[in-house]
Amino acid sequence: MDKIDNITVVELDGELDSNTAALVQDQLMTAASQTGKILLDMSKVTYMSSAGLRLLLLLYRQIREQVGNIAIVGLTEEVKDVMSITGFLDFFAIYDTRNAGLKAMR
Repeated sequence: MDKIDNITVVELDGELDSNTAALVQDQLMTAASQTGKILLDMSKVTYMSSAGLRLLLLLYRQIREQVGNIAIVGLTEEVKDVMSITGFLDFFAIYDTRNAGLKAMR
């Protein structure tokens, strides 16, 4: 995790599934409770299961309760397709690059 201006940047790497989502959840929820702005860099996420989607939904709800802001950058086509089919793209601001996401959130 990095802090750029008042935005917490979290880079996820690998598969986001039932084996990894619980580990990531604790860190993301802690970060979400400490900041109003989170940028998820998912450019290195190769796979996302329903456990990953559930994690994103929990994070989205926590940030929105705080009247915060969350954005996702760097989605691979496979992960983007999963999010599109399930309607999750509607919940998040999506940007191609980290710089574009940071610029939009400032």
